[in-house]
Amino acid sequence: MKILLIFSMPSGGMETLNRIRAHALTANGIRTHLLYTNIGEGLKNITGVPVLVSQDYDDIARLIHREAYDAVIVCSHIVLLEHIRLSGYKGRLVFEVQGMGTPEQAGSFLQAHGSVLTHCADGILYPMTRHLQDIFQSAYPDITQFCFDDPLDTENFGYSQFPIVTHPILGWIGRIEANKNWREFLEIAALIAPKFPQLSLWMFEDATLYEPWEREAFERWRATSPLAGRLTLRSNVPHSQMADYLSIIGDSGGVLLSTSIREGFGYAVAEAMLCRCPVLSTHSGGVTRFIIPDVTGKFYTLGDISEGAKNAYQLMQDVYFRERIRIQGEAHIRQQFSTGVYVGHFCSMLGMLQGITPKAI
Repeated sequence: MKILLIFSMPSGGMETLNRIRAHALTANGIRTHLLYTNIGEGLKNITGVPVLVSQDYDDIARLIHREAYDAVIVCSHIVLLEHIRLSGYKGRLVFEVQGMGTPEQAGSFLQAHGSVLTHCADGILYPMTRHLQDIFQSAYPDITQFCFDDPLDTENFGYSQFPIVTHPILGWIGRIEANKNWREFLEIAALIAPKFPQLSLWMFEDATLYEPWEREAFERWRATSPLAGRLTLRSNVPHSQMADYLSIIGDSGGVLLSTSIREGFGYAVAEAMLCRCPVLSTHSGGVTRFIIPDVTGKFYTLGDISEGAKNAYQLMQDVYFRERIRIQGEAHIRQQFSTGVYVGHFCSMLGMLQGITPKAI
């Protein structure tokens, strides 16, 4: 069997997901190709699987017909999904969703493009995230839907020991955009900084992807805030090195803070836990699959800066509690989110799709 996975930009969680599952599926006999419609920094992370980049819809359609893919999984790019079906593709066509931003953005998306799914998609795929389940099961009860957790590379990505940094580090991973909610990270940091005079702030971003108005606000903060001198900003760190940084944050006595409004899966959180880095997060969606409160991590209420600071302080100050969270968090990710589990679910999905007559326009 041969499949094609399509997304717009090789960056962030989608680049991680596609790279991990392409290797795992190929190793299990499913020939897997990747196609992105834009060049991105994440391309440098991908080796060992065919990767194509094209923005020309007609070229993409010709590729699909030439390669005779048994199934094409298109993530988020609904206009391209429609074009592929209109091109006469007779294989199985799946629309994948890994995140839809805020509830308002999700509503606007479905209002503008929702009918395309009814006419073109043979299936819908999304992670086990409650708000995504609610949206799609309500809006498209007649389309076959597949819901299972995304995988992590638990064999090659994880904790490494380095010389311990003697001051705590508060970490954040995301893009400078509203949904990632970078302001809340800095507000919580400002509240706990007096209790940790040597606190460092590490932010990891893709500097090529941002909302211009958010970038302007962030740069104003860097130019005026007394905390800016504590900040180290890193862009487009190779994925293989992120495990090292997360391990260092965990061993420093620090925390990864996830402030997102909405996440489909939340790779940054899961990977931090795999690297024994304690996580404090908003209830942003997919992260509820990883974080069991006070067992594998902690939550705080979106917008409640005082609660966020209080919970971060507990994770940084209570040594026994912190170590228990680190051990249990890593074990939870290894047991529940391996590539083996994912491949089993994905193969079951492909088997079910074979029993569905592809839609035709």
